[in-house]
Amino acid sequence: MHGTDVLVEDSAGGPVLPRTERVEPLLAELTGGVAAGGGVQPIALGHSGGRAYFGAGASAAVRAAPPAGLSFVPVRALLGVWDEAALDVVGRAIALVEFEGLHRFCGRCAAATEPKAGERARRCPSCGATFHPGIPPAVIVVVERDDGRILLARNARFPPGMFSAVAGFVEVGESLEQAVCREVAEEVGIRIDRLRYFGSQPWPFGRSLMMGFLARYSGGEVAVDGIEIAEARWFSRDDLPILPSRVSIARRMIDAWTISALH
Repeated sequence: MHGTDVLVEDSAGGPVLPRTERVEPLLAELTGGVAAGGGVQPIALGHSGGRAYFGAGASAAVRAAPPAGLSFVPVRALLGVWDEAALDVVGRAIALVEFEGLHRFCGRCAAATEPKAGERARRCPSCGATFHPGIPPAVIVVVERDDGRILLARNARFPPGMFSAVAGFVEVGESLEQAVCREVAEEVGIRIDRLRYFGSQPWPFGRSLMMGFLARYSGGEVAVDGIEIAEARWFSRDDLPILPSRVSIARRMIDAWTISALH
């Protein structure tokens, strides 16, 4: 990994994750020699589909000029191309590679940390501080009003014509429900009530856990800031815009709405 870019192997069927035997001889080159020097070693990511997966941070130099047959691809470009299981592995790699890089040294006394046996953590042998990967909670909500339409918003970073559900991070001291109401008020200017939990999804881009809610419109006029949110509109089932990839929880909530009422 380099940030949220993943190293893939070029194949006739499209980009695939390279097998260990393909990248192991290149490990020192890929990591800038850090792995070979005993600093950052490949991280065990777990098993999926009968295969074991490992992750490691790539150097800036190899990101700029990867070895022949290999290339870096932004993870967002793989939405809708790879299945959810593969994206989950890559999302875990993004978060854990970043965690290992940020906690090589103790934030309390600056001593070098080491892996803690038996759990996903790093421990300082000098002062005993233990560091675990952070999982920032985020919320996302589909809001329906009484005429059967739902509110979708277009983030300024989205491609033209694409809309999705309103989302944002939970702040310190908030419940999930409070965060949903605040984000909707801040981003699109309306009030909501009758919240219902829908489901959750690990979300790699914010290294977070995204928790989905359904809600009902209870008042206010749609108003966006024009900076983070470029546009927000009410949509019926027969005039939906371009939507996010089907692997996203936003799309799953919208698809559920199209076949049944939310209440």
